[in-house]
Amino acid sequence: MLAKTARVTTADEYRAAVRRGARFSGPNTVTYIRREGGSPARFGFIVSKAVGVAVTRNRVRRRLKAVCYSLQSSVEPGIEIVIRALPGAATSSFASLEREVTRSFTKAKVMS
Repeated sequence: MLAKTARVTTADEYRAAVRRGARFSGPNTVTYIRREGGSPARFGFIVSKAVGVAVTRNRVRRRLKAVCYSLQSSVEPGIEIVIRALPGAATSSFASLEREVTRSFTKAKVMS
């Protein structure tokens, strides 16, 4: 589980990351990465109703959180990352989501 200090929590923080962050698209997710400052890396997740019913959305969110938790130690500090799940994420495996997020982080050069 991501600690509170490692999460994007307010609407303004989400909005800033989505509007001002670099965008990296994949088949099942869109990742927005914004370089903020000296704080630890922070993660946020957007899973809309287009992904599926509540059970499906929560499963996708939990999988994305688990991926980010495992990669958290290798992400540079001062980075805000918001991951938007696309409808295809509902049928994707955990390994597929992990590869996609890792590829986005590598493209953005945020992993140390």
